Amino acid sequence: MARFDHTVTVASLDRAWFEECARLVLDTAESTRARGGDIVLGDAGPQVVGIRLLKGRHLRPGARYEITSDAGEADAAWADGPSDDRIVTTVREWRRSTAIAVEQRMESAGLIARLAVRLRTPERPGALDVGFDVRDPTGGALQRVSGRAKLDLTAWWAAAAARPGSLPPARAPLAARARHRLGRARLTVTPRPAADGAWEVGVTLTVRGRSLLRPVAALALFFGQVPVRRAFRSGVDRAAAGWNEALASAPLPAADELRAELVKALTD
Repeated sequence: MARFDHTVTVASLDRAWFEECARLVLDTAESTRARGGDIVLGDAGPQVVGIRLLKGRHLRPGARYEITSDAGEADAAWADGPSDDRIVTTVREWRRSTAIAVEQRMESAGLIARLAVRLRTPERPGALDVGFDVRDPTGGALQRVSGRAKLDLTAWWAAAAARPGSLPPARAPLAARARHRLGRARLTVTPRPAADGAWEVGVTLTVRGRSLLRPVAALALFFGQVPVRRAFRSGVDRAAAGWNEALASAPLPAADELRAELVKALTD
């Protein structure tokens, strides 16, 4: 088994602002309507680009949507019917007070990916569960990775606001596991208060081989541990820099500004 640890300091995020954003996103989503296959804002508002209802009732369990990243190509593509080269999203659960669950599936010539996401208590987000399975349809078992991740937001806020010197939480608020034919990996992320209201975030990655292939994986980790450690730390540093840049670029927008930006992003 190989273990890699790294700690970074990042700007903190205001919990009240985050939860207000969650309610705003829900309000905006639930203000949309289905008009045939099109999704529009309000009863007769502008069309939401890049998304089309294929089946079921809008925002109800069983509703299926097709999503494209290029709205300019969407109209011509949809005229020929659904394509396996785009993302299909299915609503599994939509109860604002308890949970929202969706499943996404993407297929192309070289990739089949499934992503299942469930957000508990969306009105005031409590936990986010994500399951994933990614494989190359032209490859064998070595071309497949699957796993799960869970972010306990209640535990995250508690750890981020803990008193100096207090013990870390028994379980990391953010934990992810990935499985491959050659081995398994586990990633944990735990925050704690830092100076000037920032967060000090500890990230740990553990990697181990599986069953009969464990000696092969162990040998690969032995010779590749130094570059893997460098790549791990570099990746964590880049993620922290991106987070800090995003929060430092401008003051957090107020609700009205955020609503306007969200509407523009959906319709432009």
